[in-house]
Amino acid sequence: MTDSRDQAAERLDEIAAELEQAAAHCRVAATHYRERVVPRAAAHAWAAFGHVQRGNSALIEMAEAHAAHAIPSAE
Repeated sequence: MTDSRDQAAERLDEIAAELEQAAAHCRVAATHYRERVVPRAAAHAWAAFGHVQRGNSALIEMAEAHAAHAIPSAE
């Protein structure tokens, strides 16, 4: 049986993979810019942004789910 911590860890691994895709696209975009291949560079930069947005959305979902059951206390 999987508990919520295992599910959170799995989801965070997925988010990390998404953000690693963003980083890979940034590296490719940088290479294309150095080679003055602007259309390809821009396409990869745009793809990187999409991956960042997906990662961000997933983190927001996790934060909202946590906020739904978190109890504010000093203890």
